Amino acid sequence: MDKNALIAMSGGIDSTVAAYLMKQKGYNCTGITMKLFDNENIGISKSKTCCSLDDVDDAANAAIKLGFPHYVSDLKGDFIENVIERFISAYENGATPNPCIDCNRYIKFTSLYNKGKEIGCDIIATGHYAKIEKSGSRFLLKKAADDTKDQSYVLCFLTQEQLAHTAFPCGEYKKTEIRSIAHELGLYNADKPDSQDICFVPDGDHAAFMERYTGKQYPKGDIVDKSGCILGTHNGIIRYTIGQRKGLGISSSAPLYVCKIDRLTNTITLGSNDDLFTKEFYVDDINMIAFDNPPESFKCSAKIRYRHAEQPAVVHMCGERKAKVIFETPQRAVTKGQAAVFYDGDTVIGGGIIC
Repeated sequence: MDKNALIAMSGGIDSTVAAYLMKQKGYNCTGITMKLFDNENIGISKSKTCCSLDDVDDAANAAIKLGFPHYVSDLKGDFIENVIERFISAYENGATPNPCIDCNRYIKFTSLYNKGKEIGCDIIATGHYAKIEKSGSRFLLKKAADDTKDQSYVLCFLTQEQLAHTAFPCGEYKKTEIRSIAHELGLYNADKPDSQDICFVPDGDHAAFMERYTGKQYPKGDIVDKSGCILGTHNGIIRYTIGQRKGLGISSSAPLYVCKIDRLTNTITLGSNDDLFTKEFYVDDINMIAFDNPPESFKCSAKIRYRHAEQPAVVHMCGERKAKVIFETPQRAVTKGQAAVFYDGDTVIGGGIIC
């Protein structure tokens, strides 16, 4: 029976080599590039972004080089609803979102995979650095062979259904090996740099993006200390995140950091670096990968940001989709809106959103 794979192609080296590796495994490949937004509709110039015409051309040329068809899929409506609007809502409510997690959860492995099924592809492959292994009847998400590139954190919401129909061929390789393969194949994008920015905020100024997109001017409010004394005025809570030190506009004899963002009172609370450390917090919207029915509590190592080093913790379930997490030692800047992901060695147990 033919094996048909849909390859999510961004025009970058990882997805291109992923396509080659899937061909090597005997799959009939079809490349697809997501059209996620029109630059003019979100208020940015036509400069290069992850779904620019240049990237579409790069992906199409890679598909031609590798000998399979390539298409562009219009997912703008889904992306606006499930990524951009969630991003805006999080900041408006004093949280700090992770749009890459939402894009993986709702776009790449839901909307895009459904497109693949329509054209007869039974598996979707991407250039992510992670691994999928089957254990009994269960599919497990595991860390990549290259721990410096591991992306299991941003894949923590994949379901058993999605994992069963997904492949991460780059996850078995080091990034240097992926580049070597690209050079051996003579791929013109072998030295193309990795994308670093949020695709719809290429200049990194999320607040300016939000104001352009929504047409809103977010109200100023008080900056206060832990006692409630007014220290100054902030320029809208969307411009701040927990742990922030720069750009506060407050003179002080000792460094001050954002310790609390209160949407209801429209205030920003500052404190010392020590005030940023906590042992306990809650997560909601939990997705469990390693098991269907988690125990009431379990030990793990947990990370609270993509670049956060995992730390020993105990997770206490508070119902089906909520849990209390207790770190062994206090951790800095636990931030509402970010994902907490739980690991057992190199296996992702599951994850949820810090609330």
